[in-house]
Amino acid sequence: MLARRFLYFIAAVIVLILAAGVAWTLFQQDIMRAALVPTVAFEPAPDRTALDYRQPSSWLARPDLPDDPSRWSAPGFEPTADPQAEVFFIHPTTALNRDRWNAGTEDGEANYRLRLFVSSQASAFNGIGRVWAPRYRQATIGAFLTSSPDALKALDFAYADVERAFDAFLAQMPAGRPIILAGHSQGALHLSRLLRDHVAGTPVADRIAAAYVIGWPLSIAADLPALGLPACRDPGEAGCILSWMSFAEPADASQLMEVYDGTTGYTGQTRRGTPALCSNPLTGSPGGAAPASANLGSLVPSADLTTAEIVPGRVPARCNPMGLLLIGPEPEGYGNYVMPGNNYHVFDYALFWANTRADAAARLRSFLAR
Repeated sequence: MLARRFLYFIAAVIVLILAAGVAWTLFQQDIMRAALVPTVAFEPAPDRTALDYRQPSSWLARPDLPDDPSRWSAPGFEPTADPQAEVFFIHPTTALNRDRWNAGTEDGEANYRLRLFVSSQASAFNGIGRVWAPRYRQATIGAFLTSSPDALKALDFAYADVERAFDAFLAQMPAGRPIILAGHSQGALHLSRLLRDHVAGTPVADRIAAAYVIGWPLSIAADLPALGLPACRDPGEAGCILSWMSFAEPADASQLMEVYDGTTGYTGQTRRGTPALCSNPLTGSPGGAAPASANLGSLVPSADLTTAEIVPGRVPARCNPMGLLLIGPEPEGYGNYVMPGNNYHVFDYALFWANTRADAAARLRSFLAR
């Protein structure tokens, strides 16, 4: 079941069923909004649905859970028996509800996909530490297809859960214990806010070995100065931030950049015209290019989507001037689940799974050595 650990292909399938041919080409955004944006007004979930992060049941992954999906392993990539760090991982969007803006924790289909994502993404970090992945009342996918006030309220509501989970996580950590922060998509958005609100200028910043803000754009000029940690400049550097967004070529990121250019960064400066941070996962440095031979292993699903394997040397990577991570022509094994514009958002971790694992280990070693 590992290969079904990916999110947005479900949305893509729904959209493709609803649309066809020229209609999809011309009106894809309108079709997606019609299919996925809630038609009801935002209402905060009742207090009784709030999660108690002192309880194991409020977590998808944590060290004392008997059936923890983050402990998935491939041959040669087993979880460490001597964890040296604690990993706080924030999952991406898995809720497709149109009848509400925030998913409840009782959403069976969303919860099924949550476990799959934690297995395929957070497992990249189980070679160095213990993974903690909170459940939270996530904004549904429609919140990312509109700029309405209701969508912003849904994201704020979800972030409040993540904040409480992070506080509970820190309360259970031994003093000085190294921390890896990681997230994807909606999880990366919430992680960037955590960095601004709960890491920058606090003692927690001194405990961060690395932060992986993956699948969400961070402006080098308008965001990074407010996040309390610099961008990672060199492989093995500790106490810094990595971020990338994967596109095959030819890449069309016009829809993404239209939204990006219309927003204000965490510094209060507009993001318009500013490049996004692009950390090359094959080199551990910002920008530059690396051939497929530098890829230690991509997580590749089987044709029937029932299994997956780690395949080295399949996917190259280079950063372009606007901050996209380009992976060359469509790589074998992923084509059915690509978003419009050759956007490989679903596979941001999977394409570079083994390199992400090695990168985190190197940064933790540097952190412990210093």
